[in-house]
Amino acid sequence: MQAAWLLGALVVPQLLGFSHGARGAEREWEGGWGGAQEEEREREALMLKHLQEALGLPARRGDQNPEGNSEGRGAWATEENGQGEEGEEEPTSTPHVSPSPSPTPEDAITYILGRLAGLDAGLHQVHVRLHTLDTRVAELTRGLRQLREVAGDTRDAVQALQEAQSRAEREHGRLEGCLKGARLGHKCFLLSRDFEAQAAAQARCVARGGSLAQPADSRQMETLTRYLRAALAPYNWPVWLGVHDRRAEGLYLFENGQRVSFFAWHRAPSPEPGPRPSAAPHPLSPNQPNGGVLENCVAQASDDGSWWDHDCDRRLYYVCEFPY
Repeated sequence: MQAAWLLGALVVPQLLGFSHGARGAEREWEGGWGGAQEEEREREALMLKHLQEALGLPARRGDQNPEGNSEGRGAWATEENGQGEEGEEEPTSTPHVSPSPSPTPEDAITYILGRLAGLDAGLHQVHVRLHTLDTRVAELTRGLRQLREVAGDTRDAVQALQEAQSRAEREHGRLEGCLKGARLGHKCFLLSRDFEAQAAAQARCVARGGSLAQPADSRQMETLTRYLRAALAPYNWPVWLGVHDRRAEGLYLFENGQRVSFFAWHRAPSPEPGPRPSAAPHPLSPNQPNGGVLENCVAQASDDGSWWDHDCDRRLYYVCEFPY
């Protein structure tokens, strides 16, 4: 009995020491393997961080503190080991909470591909809108071209209407001149009781299809004189004719550019016979033309039909002639 007790006293401590050494070796092996895993996770987290910085992507919450995660995992492993050792002594159960899994490279690649897909979809929408805008611009350009064509046609139509109106006014003036005025051969004379300068009177006669009167011979002059005397009697009104020397002093031309060959200038009355005849010209009716370069247009008196030179800007009645 004593021998058995001595044998047990010698063997049991050896067995306890062996088991404790085996458990320590097992713990050292697990610590080495766990350290390698931690280093691998840290390396992957660092690579993921560099990739996100290169692509300009925001850092994920799980990647903000990879070292903290490793420390947390190490503390969690130490706590589990401590609980395991205590569990051998006290078999009481404690609640187990699993830590959140760390992101893997596959998750980072999936996230990057998703972002690229979103960018691709956005670019596609931009291209669709650009195509719509191009189509709209083409339609507006085509509509503008059509409007320009219509405006050009309208402008041509308006111009044609204006030309037709001018022809109608000229034809109406010619008919009115020959119906209301005095006709002689291939000419018709019509008096206008509007006060105008010589150039303005010529323009108004042209707009009505004629010109200022251009009596070319004595017969036409007599006809025009009778017509003006009957129209303006008993008064004496000067009336513009189409005769002037604006181009050169003393060179009288008609409005159509032909040189005047027949003149009916006013002459002062002859002095009354008596012992002392006056040689001075009459102050109210001097011989014409007497205005020089200051009076370059010719007007006809309505009482006797004589010609007087006047300032071209003076406003007088005028007489137009129209072809018959």
